[in-house]
Amino acid sequence: MEDQGFGNIEEEILEIVKRYERMRDNNENYFFDVAEFETLIDYYLEINDVNYAFEVAESACQQHPASTSIQVKKAKVLIDKGRPLDVLKITKVIEKIEVSNYEVFLLKGAALGMLGDLNGTRKYFDIALSLDETEQINILINITGILNDLNHYKLLTRYLERLAELEPEDTNHLYDLAFAFEKLGEYKSSIKYYKKYLDMEPFSDNAWYNLGLLYTREGMMKKALDAYEFSVAVNPDNFFAIFNMANILSKEGKYREALEAYHHYLEYEDESSEAMTYAAECYEKTGDRTRAFKMYNDAIDLDPDFSEPWYGLGLLMMDEKPEESIKYLSKAVSLKDDEYEYWYYLSEAYYNCHRIKEAFRSLIKSVNINPYYDLAWLKIGKIIIEGGYYTHASGILEKGMKVIGDVHGIRYILASTYLYSGDKVSFRLHFEKAMNESPSLFGFYRPLFPDNMIDRKIHKLIKKNING
Repeated sequence: MEDQGFGNIEEEILEIVKRYERMRDNNENYFFDVAEFETLIDYYLEINDVNYAFEVAESACQQHPASTSIQVKKAKVLIDKGRPLDVLKITKVIEKIEVSNYEVFLLKGAALGMLGDLNGTRKYFDIALSLDETEQINILINITGILNDLNHYKLLTRYLERLAELEPEDTNHLYDLAFAFEKLGEYKSSIKYYKKYLDMEPFSDNAWYNLGLLYTREGMMKKALDAYEFSVAVNPDNFFAIFNMANILSKEGKYREALEAYHHYLEYEDESSEAMTYAAECYEKTGDRTRAFKMYNDAIDLDPDFSEPWYGLGLLMMDEKPEESIKYLSKAVSLKDDEYEYWYYLSEAYYNCHRIKEAFRSLIKSVNINPYYDLAWLKIGKIIIEGGYYTHASGILEKGMKVIGDVHGIRYILASTYLYSGDKVSFRLHFEKAMNESPSLFGFYRPLFPDNMIDRKIHKLIKKNING
């Protein structure tokens, strides 16, 4: 009988809709009472036809200009049309009449939220909640829906927590809280609510997967791996979890396990050049250069514009065939020229081929992108010393330091240029300053200062700063 009653209601609604659309098509004027207009507006909002809903609201206002309920419906339509100022004009009038109608204050709060006035939003949402003790859950559901749509996650958590207290058995609220805190970057709180949710819904592979992502962001790799494994156990087709498992296993040096996971992932996503590249890296780490070479090339065949397999091939060829390495790394930097490590390893390939000028230029590119990349600075220092470019380099470094300061121990390199050029006064000045300002970096640049080239006083300074 209940189904039959619901069917009758649906038929009545459709009959009203047909009559309205017939009137519209024939360009005629029919009378609809307030309840019928409200039904029409709700119907068009339900099917996401905001323009039709607005047209109905305008007609309703013409036929029933004194109806506050029609004004409330019109304000709802205006919210969906993104016109908060017009909503505020309506609510300013009807809140004086409908003083106990929480919907009016929800609409005002929503409009203020759209304008970024979150203090006003909270004020009017709290008024709405104070107006009807029996409708707390319904009002909170409306509030959380509005705030979620507006991406106001901080305020959203305030009302979601109240909703979770009122409906502790509704796990959706816990999931929504976890998601909101994740959006806020408050990962510990997000983890807390995902765990609460999973205590009640242990077979949610999406929740396990999201928990894995959060543990990864927090650097808790063992827990992340466990979460991904649970996700895959619940849903063996969750290939995103499989891919992330593979990445963690690779980072932990478990290359054979990682390879198994990458190949499992490739069964689902056989055109993933990214997974092929990472699998190739694992083959390289296990010493299987032949398979690594093939997998890198397979990735390139699939996506020639993806820089990482070109970079991988460059590293693979670095020691045995540096000229080929240059070719691959040059391709990588042509595809992505803002990767400082690409430039650094291209400089290594040039250096191995005794093409020192190109190596130096590549190093400069690397430190221009990342001034704190210590390997590149150390290599610059070595090239300066090996090539005997002391005088020229010291001038460049002096000028550079005036612009960027002593970035990651550049002063040690500058001091070394004066040491090798025989300018003992400038050497001592910069070396002592470097030791006083950055003693912890000396060990990294130690190879630039051979024992037989520094005097007893400098040895004493080194010993004092290192032994502290």
